[in-house]
Amino acid sequence: MQQRYVGNSGLRVSALSLGTMDWAGETDEQDATELLRTFLNAGGRHVDTAASYSEGRAEAMLGSLLGDVVARTEVTISTKAGMTTPDGRRAVDTSRNAMLTGLEASLARLGTDYVDIWFAQAWDGNVPLEETLSALEFAVRTGRARYVGVSNFTGWQAAKAAAVAGFPLVAVQAEYSFVQRKPEAELIPAVEDAGLGLMAWAPLGRGVLTGKYRGSIPSGSRGATASGAAYVEPYLAEKPSRTVEAVCMAAKGLGRSPQDVALSWLLSQHGVSTAIVGARTPVQLKEILESQLAPLPPEIALALEDVSAAR
Repeated sequence: MQQRYVGNSGLRVSALSLGTMDWAGETDEQDATELLRTFLNAGGRHVDTAASYSEGRAEAMLGSLLGDVVARTEVTISTKAGMTTPDGRRAVDTSRNAMLTGLEASLARLGTDYVDIWFAQAWDGNVPLEETLSALEFAVRTGRARYVGVSNFTGWQAAKAAAVAGFPLVAVQAEYSFVQRKPEAELIPAVEDAGLGLMAWAPLGRGVLTGKYRGSIPSGSRGATASGAAYVEPYLAEKPSRTVEAVCMAAKGLGRSPQDVALSWLLSQHGVSTAIVGARTPVQLKEILESQLAPLPPEIALALEDVSAAR
């Protein structure tokens, strides 16, 4: 698997990153172990997690696999702080105290003394940006994080953070796919101008770009669960469904999978460093890893961009 630089930094991550949002939830330890091994065997090297995933249990599960399944030095790890989800409700707190307390807890759960990238997971309108950035700077200065970035920031928020930080931010995490092209308007230009790398989450449109939701919601899918239905539902509407049909048609004509078409297009876009794939099962990951990840024919890419363009 190709290793790509994150923005203008010297950090390299694999073209596909392994997301752990469902670990210790729908993905148990046995499946997580197989997911990690399969990912590594395919040349994957970057694993993304967060303190808010399963209220820290995803980090702990990943930490339990470091040393046994993979040496710490053989992977790069990113995690995030500043967001909690008590009782399923999102709460944001990126104060210096909350961020640094969260980082110490993350390192303990992961069983490591540093992470490769540490993110402020969301913009907090109740906390001065400079205070949040001071926590990121402290983490780098003390060796707890090799690099830092921000997640789920808008274009102007990311640009402001990069401008006032006084130290290098290297990455922004944001949702980006054929069915979510909002980052193209402001975020990607801001990312490129600041020399940051975009780490795209939900690159398969929360699963819809695999084509499995065409016509119905399959049992066993995230969309069929009580906790996941609302997450998938926005992309089952008429316009994203047209995009999915176009992607599936293009995939059939090219002799490639819909996942391959969606990921290959995404990884060819300006500013994108990696696509974070959140496969819940080993079968899903193996299907994703069969992707060629080769650029689409220009005429196919243009046609799909026209169908999926925001209007």
